[in-house]
Amino acid sequence: MPEEPPPSPIVGADPTRELDALFVNAPLRDYDIRPRVNDFTLPVLGMAYNATYAATHGFNVGVLDAEAHGLGIGATIDIINALAPRWVGLNLLAPTYPISAAIAAGLDPAIKLMVGGHHAKAMPTQILTDPRMARCAALVIGEAETRVARLLDDHHARAELPGVMWLDPILRTPVTGGRPGNGHHLSPDIDRLPFVDRRYLVQDPHPDRGRWEAAMVGARGCPYQCSFCGAAAAANPDVRIRVRDPHNIIDELQQLRGTGVTAFRFVDDLFLGARRVIHPMMGTFTTERVGDWAQWDATGRINVLHREPDTTLDLLARNGLREVALGIESGSDRVLTMIDKRVTPDSARSVVRRLTERGIDVKGYFILGFPTETSAEIDTTVRLVHDLWDLTDPLPGRFRASVFEYRPYPGTLDWTRLMATGAYTADQLLDYQPVDLTADGVEESMRERDEFNFSINLQLSDAPIEHVRTALITLTRGQHDRRTVA
Repeated sequence: MPEEPPPSPIVGADPTRELDALFVNAPLRDYDIRPRVNDFTLPVLGMAYNATYAATHGFNVGVLDAEAHGLGIGATIDIINALAPRWVGLNLLAPTYPISAAIAAGLDPAIKLMVGGHHAKAMPTQILTDPRMARCAALVIGEAETRVARLLDDHHARAELPGVMWLDPILRTPVTGGRPGNGHHLSPDIDRLPFVDRRYLVQDPHPDRGRWEAAMVGARGCPYQCSFCGAAAAANPDVRIRVRDPHNIIDELQQLRGTGVTAFRFVDDLFLGARRVIHPMMGTFTTERVGDWAQWDATGRINVLHREPDTTLDLLARNGLREVALGIESGSDRVLTMIDKRVTPDSARSVVRRLTERGIDVKGYFILGFPTETSAEIDTTVRLVHDLWDLTDPLPGRFRASVFEYRPYPGTLDWTRLMATGAYTADQLLDYQPVDLTADGVEESMRERDEFNFSINLQLSDAPIEHVRTALITLTRGQHDRRTVA
C-alpha cells in the first residue's frame, strides 16, 4: 500500500477555500541547521485568539506553529509560499526577531504581511524600516483580535485603526492610523471574545500527569513593574487591566470538560496575583464545585499570597489548585529591590512552605546574571534554591526550580537603564545568540530548556559569564536529578 502523506502542519484552516490569513509562530532557532531537541512548546494562545475571532467573522485562517513542528527557516518559507495566503501574521519576539525577519524576507511578493508582539511594540520604527520587512502592510501594537479582522476585510482600514502602523510608501517614514471612536479596539471586552478554538493549537489540549490539560487566560495586563519584564505595566501603557468574569471562565472550563479536559493552566499574570481576582474566582469555583473534577495550575505573586491567611490557601487547595508558578528570581535582597520585585527571600520561603504543606506544588523561576549582580549574590540564589528543595522534601507538595540566564528586552525598564549608561548600543543588546547547554543534544538534563537558552554574551553582571552559566547548569542538573530520583 502507498504510504500516506504526513499530516499538514497547518491547523484550523479549511483546505477547500482560499486562505485569508496564516498566523505563523516562528521557530526559536533555525532547525534546518540543528534539529529541535524538545518535544513540547507552550501553546500560541495569542495567535489562536486572533484566528478564532477572525474565523467567527467568516475568514478562512490557519496557524503554522513552526516551533512546535521543529521547522527551519527555509522549510517555513516553502510551506507559506506553497499555500499562498492573502496575509501572513508574525508574532515578533526580540530573541528570535532575525528568524522572523528572514521568513518575512522570503515571502512571495503577493502576500501581505502583518506583525505584532512585544518586539513590534517596543521597536516599531526599527522594524518598519528594516528592508527585510519591506512587505509589512500593518504593524499592530497590543491586543489584536478586532483589528486583525478589520485588516483582513480591507487593509485600507488601517487608517482608521489605532495602534496600527505602516511605512509611508513615498516618504519612507512610519505612519500610525487611528480615528476618533475606534479606541475600543485597543482593549477588547474579553468576556465577549469567543472562547479559543483549540483547532488552532498544535499541542493543546495535551496529556499531563494522567489528565488532559488545556491552557487558559483569565486576565489581561499586569500592574507590577518588574524591571526586566516585557509584561510590566511600564512597558505596556496601552494595556488596560481586565479580568474575565468568573462565570465566563467556568463556561469555558465546562466546554473543555465536555471534550475530556480535566486540567487547566492559567498562564496570565493575575489569576493568583491580585486579591481582587483570587477571591471572586474562588467563590465561584467553590459554588461550581470545580475542585471535584478538575485540577489547575496558575501563575502567582509571592507578595499577594504572603498576605493571604491560611484559610485562603486551604480554599485554593480544595478548589483543585495543583501548582503555582512563582517568580522568585533571586536570593539577594539587593537584587530583588533593584528589579522592583516586592518580595524577599524570607517571604518566598514562607509562601513556598505554606503552599507545599497543603499539597500544592510550586515552580520557582530564577534569573542569574542581572546587571551589577555579583558572584556572591548569584551564590546566594543557588543557596536559596537548595533551601527550598530541602524545606519541601518532607512536605506533600514538591518544589522545582527553573533557571534562566539574564537577557535584556527592549521596552523594559532595564533596557532603558542600560541604554542610558552609554556603554551599549541597541545592536549589542539585541544580539541574542542561542547557547547550547546540551552538548549537541546529548545531555538529558538540559534538553527541556535548550531552545529557550539565549545570551547576548555581554557581561552585564559583575559576576563573570562563566560563573553565571556554571550556576545555571548546576541548578538545572540538580533539578533534573531530583526528578529522576523521585
